[in-house]
Amino acid sequence: MKNLLSKPLHWVLGACAVTTLSVWSATRHIPLEASSHREAPLIADDPLADVTDVYAFRAPNAPDRVVLIADFIPFQLPQGGPTYYTFGENIRYEIHVKNRSETPGDDVTYRFTFKQVNEDPSTFFYIRLAKQNFKTTYTCEKSVGGGAFTAIVTNGVVPAYNVGPRSINGPAGLNQPAPYATLRQNAVTNASGGGGEQVFCGSSDDPFFVDLGAVFDLAGVRINQGARDGLAKYNVHSIALSIPIQTLQKNNQPVSAATSILDPNYIIGVWASTSRPTLRTLSPTGGPTTDNATYVQVSRLGMPLTNEAITPIGGKDVWNRRTPYNEDAITDDYLSNPELALYMDDRQFGGAVPALSALRIQTSSLAGFPGLPAGGFDFGNTRPGLFPLKGSPAVAGTALDDAAFGNYLLVAGKPRSVDIKPIFHTGVPNLRPYQLATGKAGNPLAFGKPFVNNFLPLTAPGRSNPGGDMLRLNMAVPVTPRNSPDFSNQGLVAAAVLGLTDPRFNTNVPDTSTPEPGDFLPQNIPNMDGFPNGRRLEDEIVKIELQAVSGVVLAALGLWYDDYTPSSPSPVTPRLKGVLNFSTGVESNDAPFAVGFPYVATPWEGFATRR
Repeated sequence: MKNLLSKPLHWVLGACAVTTLSVWSATRHIPLEASSHREAPLIADDPLADVTDVYAFRAPNAPDRVVLIADFIPFQLPQGGPTYYTFGENIRYEIHVKNRSETPGDDVTYRFTFKQVNEDPSTFFYIRLAKQNFKTTYTCEKSVGGGAFTAIVTNGVVPAYNVGPRSINGPAGLNQPAPYATLRQNAVTNASGGGGEQVFCGSSDDPFFVDLGAVFDLAGVRINQGARDGLAKYNVHSIALSIPIQTLQKNNQPVSAATSILDPNYIIGVWASTSRPTLRTLSPTGGPTTDNATYVQVSRLGMPLTNEAITPIGGKDVWNRRTPYNEDAITDDYLSNPELALYMDDRQFGGAVPALSALRIQTSSLAGFPGLPAGGFDFGNTRPGLFPLKGSPAVAGTALDDAAFGNYLLVAGKPRSVDIKPIFHTGVPNLRPYQLATGKAGNPLAFGKPFVNNFLPLTAPGRSNPGGDMLRLNMAVPVTPRNSPDFSNQGLVAAAVLGLTDPRFNTNVPDTSTPEPGDFLPQNIPNMDGFPNGRRLEDEIVKIELQAVSGVVLAALGLWYDDYTPSSPSPVTPRLKGVLNFSTGVESNDAPFAVGFPYVATPWEGFATRR
C-alpha cells in the first residue's frame, strides 16, 4: 500500500476483510516572507531564531540509529543575495531529548552556537576568488541529565550557500571540483565524547509541504483545484543528528535488547528551541554588538502545527516562551476543544468551510447499541464525549480508570481530552481503549490490536499536570522501508487501516505472558513508525492532523462515525471512507529526500531556481 490514495479507498477496503472494526535580525537586515512557519507575532519578526519543524525517526538505512532534525529560518529565497542566509551568531539553537518521565527536565540536550567571518570584506559578492563572506562555523555541546555542557564538535563547518555554479565550482569562486551535493555531504561531522553522533548543520530544501494559500484562507484546501505547495523551492537551515539508539535510550541499551516493538523503555520526547540574550548593546560607531550572558527562549517546537493551528493568537507568544515542563495546562484546553473542530460540526460552523465537508466529527457514535448511552457519544466541542463513563465499571482497568489517567483523559465539557490531548501532550499508551478495534467485538473498551505506545507523561515530583508538547517516538518500532509497497506518508492512519482491514494484519495472537485475559501481542504493521509516533520527513502531517481532529483516531478504536448502526454490515461506512480519502491537495514534497544522512534534500540553487 504505497499510498492510501493510490486507489480509491473504497477499492482498498472493499478488497479486504474487516474483523470488527523585513526585520532587523541580530546580524543584518533580512526581508520577511509570508510563511506557515511564522506562527507567533514576535517570532515572525525574528526569522533567524524561528524553529520551523522538528523530525524524529529511525534511520531507514541504519535502523540502529535515530535521526533528529530541527529546521530554522523559514522561507529562504534561494536567490536571496548578496547577503545569503545562515545561522545567527548570538542565538542558542538546541535540540532536547526526554527519556525518563520522573526527571524534572531534559535528559539529553544538544546546543549549537555559530560564528561568522568575512574573508573578503572588500567585495559585495558572497563568494569571490576562493574567499567566502558570512562563512559560518559551529560548536555543538551536549548535556546529559541536566549536567554541564561539554563540546563534542568544535569548528564544525556550515557549507556555503548554494549560490550557483560560478560561485561554487568556477575558478572565480570556490573552485570546488565536486558538485554542491558533495560539498554539503562533506560537512557531515563525527562527534567526539563517545556518543557516536553524526552532525550536519547547513541549508536544505524545506521538507514541509502544504498549500499555504488555501490552508490559511479559513482552511479552504483545494482538492484537484490547482493546489500549490506554498513552500516549494524555498530553503531552510537544518540541524541534523544521527544518534545510536543506545545513546538516547534511558538505560543506554541497544534496540536489540527491546522486549517488544512497543517496549516503553525506548520512548523519547523531542523538542527544539532557540534562545537569545536578554540585553544587547549596539555601538554608535558601527563597532561590535555587545550581548549579556543571560538567555531567554524565544521559539520552540515539538509536535507540528501546535502553535500555528491550535494555540490562538493571544497565547502564541506565551507558548513560545514556555517549555514542556512549565506550560502546565496552557494548551490542554485548546487541544480538548480544538478550534478546527468547529468547522467539522454542522451544528457549529461546518457549512462555512466546504473543503472540509468530508470531515465530520462523531456526534452520536454507537447510538442505539445495547448497554451504551441511548444517544451515543458526542465529541463536538464542549459536548460530553466519553465523560459519562467516568468512574463507571465500564472503564475499570483501562487508561480511563480514575486509578490510572481517568482524571486527565475524561474531563467534563472537554471531549477531545480523550484523544487529541494525549496525542500531543503525553503520547498514547498501549492500554485499553487505545488499541485498534480489531478483536474488540464491538466494544471500544475491550482489548484490541496493539498498534502504538509512545506514552511518556511528565510525572516528575511536584508536577500537577502530566502533559507537555513534545514529538514522542518509540525507538523500538521497526522501520518501514521507503521502497516497500506498504509504505505510506499517512503514518499511523495508514497503519490503522492495515490493522483493521488487511488479512496480513487484522488478526490477533493472545499474549499468554500477561495475567490479563484477552490481551494481545503487538504485530509489526507497516507505518507504525510514522507520525504521530515520531515524524518522518515524508509524513503528510497536515492531512493526518485534520483527519485526527475529525475523529479518525476515535473511529480506529471502535468509536465509529455516526452512520454506523447496529445493523451496519461493516464499520467501514461512507463517512469513514470520506475521511480516509480526504486530500489536502498537496501530498508530497517538491524535492526527493536523500537516501542517507542527513536525509533532507539538497537546497535549491540560487542561479537555477525560478519562482
